[in-house]
Amino acid sequence: MSVSATALLCLVVAIHDGDTLTARCGAPGAWRQERVRIAAIDAPESRQAFGQRAHQNLARLCFRQQARLYRLGHDSYGRSLAHVRCQGQDVATAQMRAGLAWVYAPQAKQYPKLLALQRQARASGQGLWAQKRPLAPWDYRRKYPRL
Repeated sequence: MSVSATALLCLVVAIHDGDTLTARCGAPGAWRQERVRIAAIDAPESRQAFGQRAHQNLARLCFRQQARLYRLGHDSYGRSLAHVRCQGQDVATAQMRAGLAWVYAPQAKQYPKLLALQRQARASGQGLWAQKRPLAPWDYRRKYPRL
């Protein structure tokens, strides 16, 4: 999948967790809501350690803010998959710097900058990396399905 060359301007109207939001996109009077999964990262689940902090950090960056979405396609749940910028910041980069997400494992090699940020956060004990044995969200979902 390739990144769309044009940005879609939206207003973020809901934050669901540390890597998913709902945005209202389009012209006034003709807008539509869409659920957006932030590309390249996987944040802790809501009930998981640091899940609420990841949610709060994404809300601080994006809630009720204009967002630029660079669509990549859709994920297996039908959500738009996109690179997202809020307040001039790449959201995936911000979540990684704060130590509140992992680089999404299947795509890790495509994002060397995010991998470097993850290594830095881990080395400094930032965010979720302060834990002795942080559990990746994909392992958490496998261990605790449908919690």
